[in-house]
Amino acid sequence: QVQMIESGGGLVQAGGSLRLSCAASGRSLRTYARAWFRQAPGKEREFVAAISWSNRTTHFADSVKGRFTISRDNAKNTVYLQMNSLTPEDTAVYYCAASNQYPAVVPRFCDYWGQGTQVTVSS
Repeated sequence: QVQMIESGGGLVQAGGSLRLSCAASGRSLRTYARAWFRQAPGKEREFVAAISWSNRTTHFADSVKGRFTISRDNAKNTVYLQMNSLTPEDTAVYYCAASNQYPAVVPRFCDYWGQGTQVTVSS
């Protein structure tokens, strides 16, 4: 049973930064691609960023490109999302995911999910 727990969410002013973490337990996800999605109220869950299992390739949604970075530490079974220059449009619940596919830009391609962490950006 894989469990993934996100942390690092919170309330931040526009222009600020947050760093999300997602720690997995139950099995090593070293051979899985990892990803972040987000879901705002009344909207569908959307892709944010992905990183390959080898840690060599990343992929971002156009809306966050240049502002967000994704990284992973396979020894810690953890993936990170560094979010800079945040805007109110980034407000959402952020979910981490693991997938056998890369990049898994569609939720149905993901095998494991975290429970989500709220990010709120005030104007």
